[in-house]
Amino acid sequence: MKLFGTDGIRGRANEYPMTGEMAFKVGRAAAYILKKKHYARDIILIGKDTRVSGYMIESALTSGICSMGMDVALVGPMPTPGIAFATRSLRVDAGIVISASHNSYDDNGIKFFSSDGFKLPDSVEKEIEKTVFSDNLDNVRPTGSGIGKAFRIDDARGRYIEYVKASFPKGKTLEGMRIVVDCANGSAYRITPSALKELGAEVIAINDEPDGININAGCGSTYPEAMQKAVLEYRADIGIAHDGDADRAILCDEKRELIDGDKVMAICAVDMKMDGLLKGDTVVATVMSNAGFEGYLKAQGIDVIRTVVGDRYVVEEMLKGGYNLGGEQSGHIVFMDYNTTGDGAVTALQVLAVMRKTGKTLSELASPIIIYPQVLVNVAVKKSRKIEEFPIVMDAIKDAEKRLNKGRVLVRASGTEPKIRVMIEGEVMQDIQSIADGIAGVIKSNMG
Repeated sequence: MKLFGTDGIRGRANEYPMTGEMAFKVGRAAAYILKKKHYARDIILIGKDTRVSGYMIESALTSGICSMGMDVALVGPMPTPGIAFATRSLRVDAGIVISASHNSYDDNGIKFFSSDGFKLPDSVEKEIEKTVFSDNLDNVRPTGSGIGKAFRIDDARGRYIEYVKASFPKGKTLEGMRIVVDCANGSAYRITPSALKELGAEVIAINDEPDGININAGCGSTYPEAMQKAVLEYRADIGIAHDGDADRAILCDEKRELIDGDKVMAICAVDMKMDGLLKGDTVVATVMSNAGFEGYLKAQGIDVIRTVVGDRYVVEEMLKGGYNLGGEQSGHIVFMDYNTTGDGAVTALQVLAVMRKTGKTLSELASPIIIYPQVLVNVAVKKSRKIEEFPIVMDAIKDAEKRLNKGRVLVRASGTEPKIRVMIEGEVMQDIQSIADGIAGVIKSNMG
């Protein structure tokens, strides 16, 4: 059986595999495998977002880990990039994030960071998965003083805020800037507003009162309308919208126009190249990034390397080539000089730094980047299966490619949900919408 997807274990809370019983087994298996490898101090750090089910999963994981003789450091609600930072800086054996990112509150997930702050290697995840479904642990339970203990780290949030602020140029402030932050009622509800205020900005925080069930509910990076409205209402210089675990940021300029991950990468890449800081004069993006984004960067003498969808694969390519900027259109941007994973707060500060440095508004910085029309349709399916198993779907894709004079057709299975994602890029919105709907209809009829 398979537990781990492209972004850890994920599912509906209190249904398989996201149950307390399974979380206990995962905790046991992870502790057993990691203790054998002994990366660091026999400690696993656990953080979570604001979902009500986080308490259940956190307790089960903690029990499983302690039952195998490792200690647990608990940091409470913390953005995913904050867990990556804390795992690395505290030199523990691994970090666990309990979150389903941008999904609704009734989902949850478990994902791991290794001791160096990067996603746990596939090989180690497979070892954990294999151990979960074996009987190997029943006869190796420690007793007495061999049982682990759990303790809380009270200053984790403050440490991370200082770390985020340190990514902003020394000696510079955000004084005179008015910023809207949509916290998605998620894990950054105290992080990003505090960091921006401490740098001198006037901050209007919205959706910053989590109650366990309102995370991502009509707000945050997947529903940016509230941020856009607030930017106009308060005449703000910029809007920032996170998702539930704050590893991404979608921005909004002073005119209410959205600035997605492609434009953020383009703005920052050009600035970094001018300062001689863009390693290899290259940006790593995914197949989802817009052709207009790639064309703009190439005109600036910057290469683009594409990977399959998933920040894990972006980071792998960055490490392989020694690059320091990469990310996804969805707002997962990795500034490797500052963190080992997508970091929404750091992303926002890098764009704010360019605005401060150039004296330009966000709309002025983004205006030269011409983005081609793009349509994304998600089709729910009964279970994840390869598209190639359905010849009629493959034929529909081939027909769509013939209809497009200029553009791209990308159809792929989601790595986190039972959905097929259809992306069409082209010159005329009406045409690409029709093509996307056609392919989606074929998928729904045959796979839905």
